Amino acid sequence: MTPSLVICSSRCRRDFRTKNVKVLCSTAIHRAMKGARLLATLLTLSPLLCLAADGEWMQGFPPPAEQRISQQDFSVPPKNRWSLQHIRELQPTREVWRGANPTVPLPVELKDIGTFSAPVRQGRMLSLDQFLNESHTDGFVILHHGKIIFERYMNGQQAHTQHLMFSATKSFVGMLMLTLADEGKVDLSKHVAAYVPELRDSAFGDATVQQVLDMTTGVSYSEVYDDPASDIARYGAVFRFSGEPGPDYKGPLTIYDYLPTLKKQGTHGEGFHYVTPNTDVLGWIMRQVTNKSVDANLSERLWQRMSVERDGYIWVDGAGTEMAGGGLDITARDAARVGQMILQGGRFNGQQIIPETVARRILQAGDTNTFTRFYQDDWYKNVAYASRPMVDLQQSAQGRQRHRHSRSIHLPRSQR
Repeated sequence: MTPSLVICSSRCRRDFRTKNVKVLCSTAIHRAMKGARLLATLLTLSPLLCLAADGEWMQGFPPPAEQRISQQDFSVPPKNRWSLQHIRELQPTREVWRGANPTVPLPVELKDIGTFSAPVRQGRMLSLDQFLNESHTDGFVILHHGKIIFERYMNGQQAHTQHLMFSATKSFVGMLMLTLADEGKVDLSKHVAAYVPELRDSAFGDATVQQVLDMTTGVSYSEVYDDPASDIARYGAVFRFSGEPGPDYKGPLTIYDYLPTLKKQGTHGEGFHYVTPNTDVLGWIMRQVTNKSVDANLSERLWQRMSVERDGYIWVDGAGTEMAGGGLDITARDAARVGQMILQGGRFNGQQIIPETVARRILQAGDTNTFTRFYQDDWYKNVAYASRPMVDLQQSAQGRQRHRHSRSIHLPRSQR
């Protein structure tokens, strides 16, 4: 089977609260979890089911009161169908500049595969077109041999629309951290406190950078998005998930004040525990060792060199610090470019964008034991992080050139 890449952006995100969705979007940051349906999920905001009816939002000058969306309610379905394409109209953001070079176009050879059907739950057959409609998907792109063969945009999204990537942001930050390690700027075996002394007494101080990448830090943390008592609620206050915190809120208001408050629980390295602030710790380390913001690193290391179609942007807190754990907004096509670059061993636009060793590491199989240590869920074992490598990048440079269209995706036997 020859390699394809699927990129999709979901609009309805009612269940972005669930651990399955969050893990789906965080593949590339973990050493132990890099196998995982990567080509289909690395840069994905997964299509999710939502029962709310469609609505027309923010139409008119001014919009009628019943159609308005604000910081206080933008994440509530069905309003988030509009807001996830318009984050910078609701939240403070900073640009990820694409540079001044001409765009490197993606070749297009469209195939009529919308009628392709597959069995889903209870034996029901569902076509791709039906799936996209029923899952309230905004954008969906399939690359094959580096060419766009299928592309759909719905709910007002277009090819140029910058969509919130949520936790897929973690994949970009993790990839850049692996690149910094390859360059010798970060030692993954060192403790976090060696790079960020401010975190010395926090849950992360005596964790290694590798453990933060793997999300195997021992931290007292719950991430349940519909529970106001969950630890993620204070993270939400930092980034104004529901507008300005109320007068009774006494917690931190910036990510730099928030991260030191998280306390250790358990043993680092014992097992995977999904904690979004891990990636914000990586963002802090990145700023320390490069003396540049996360968005500047994304721009200089990826966006400018790849000559993508559009600037991206990233959500920031009230002090202007990026939400490294979930704030990136980019187009579906530009997400596809990054996935294709990884598939090509880190090369794109005639350049080595990331080291081939990093691309190979991202595409390696994961350790299912690490993932199932705290999560007894087949998702982690069979779907989110596959037990087989997705792509074989072991050929020589000459072999890769000769066989650039014949790399294989390793699927479980039942799916071949």
